Amino acid sequence: MLTENCTRSAVLFNSKKRILEYIAELAQQQLPEITEYSILEALMAREKLGSTGIGGGIAIPHGKLSSVVKPILVFVVSKEPIAFDAVDNQPVDIFCGILIPEDQCQTHLSTLSSLAKLLSQKELTKQIRNAETNQQLYQLLIDYCEANAE
Repeated sequence: MLTENCTRSAVLFNSKKRILEYIAELAQQQLPEITEYSILEALMAREKLGSTGIGGGIAIPHGKLSSVVKPILVFVVSKEPIAFDAVDNQPVDIFCGILIPEDQCQTHLSTLSSLAKLLSQKELTKQIRNAETNQQLYQLLIDYCEANAE
């Protein structure tokens, strides 16, 4: 689900809305048939139900769209943490955006669960935060997932 084009390290934004816009922008590059606005609307609609900030400086903004054919993952690390209404009231610097086809509820739930488990690894999140380039971050995530594949 993750591509190097959708992996960004050390970005600098100052608001929840702007980081969600950036995630939508990156996702739209992988989904040319869907407008950036539609993607942003799906992410914002989910945030209105409750923050996707899971604590520990991590958020997993996600949305379902009928026009998405295959799941898309966007991984963004902010240079400075952003206020995101997370469950622990702490700012967020690791954002893992997910877009899932509307009819794939089980894929949606299993992807969220896998990401939450992955991002609960303290050593991994430390390395994620220290990645200096997009390529370094992408390679770190790919290597970690391959090494821990079941």
